[in-house]
Amino acid sequence: MKKHILRPSILICLILAVCLILYFGLFYISRHGLQVSVYDLPSDIDEPIRIVQLTDLHNSEFGPGNQRLIDAVTQQNPDLIFLTGDLINDDDPNLSIAVNLIHELSQVAPVFASYGNHELAYEDTFSTDLSQQYQQAGATFLDRSWTEYTVGHTTLRIGGVYSYCLPPQYTSEDNEPQQQVCDYLTAFQDTQLPTVLLCHLPVSWLGASLNSWDVDVVFAGHLHGGQVIIPGLGGLYAPDMGWFPGQLWGVYPSEDKEHTLILSRGLGSTEQVPRVNNIPEIVVVNLIPKN
Repeated sequence: MKKHILRPSILICLILAVCLILYFGLFYISRHGLQVSVYDLPSDIDEPIRIVQLTDLHNSEFGPGNQRLIDAVTQQNPDLIFLTGDLINDDDPNLSIAVNLIHELSQVAPVFASYGNHELAYEDTFSTDLSQQYQQAGATFLDRSWTEYTVGHTTLRIGGVYSYCLPPQYTSEDNEPQQQVCDYLTAFQDTQLPTVLLCHLPVSWLGASLNSWDVDVVFAGHLHGGQVIIPGLGGLYAPDMGWFPGQLWGVYPSEDKEHTLILSRGLGSTEQVPRVNNIPEIVVVNLIPKN
């Protein structure tokens, strides 16, 4: 009986073919898939509250008119929907994807939105007030502001800010923008109500800020989970954090376990940098009574 031995060139071609199939499969699901991540957080509330967070859409579409995304959110039966920035791309004048999504989501549950860096850059480029556009579509827009909203018998203080939100000890009095954010957070946390904050940038909250500010839950995005997720290592690269920063999604408690950062991988990416092995994420947070 003759033994059939694969030539090295054929073997290499087969390995390359398998690698290409895996790569493009991971690329495809990272662009078109949807994953729902559910977290339960014990909170000082009287009854459960269900929150859906969407972030970093970057003008992506999941089905015509984002219907797959809208249906997936609707299936979660949320009490509140939080949009934590970068729904658009700063160099693309098209606002219809984001505006239509906000309009449709506002039919599902109250929508609260805050700035991402792409919204701010878009406003500079196109001289457009995006906060007004988002509000006209049906969102409550929060920019260094807050509102108190009641779900059932529980009232939450819901705020929004675009900033690194440095702890007070790292805030320079000579830096007016930093001081304004410090003043805002000082006032925002001064309440007996449960506090939730929409803040696109998570970096400082991953460090000292979560232990310094008396904010119960912070919802953030921006890092895209590290863009390319390598099994066993986490994200490949994240802004402000560099290469191989580890896992960049999930639940991050403060040292005393009293405050929590919810960090989402987000839904999309800019065209220049694709997501790989990084399924677009819908975050669901169930605030549940501690007792």
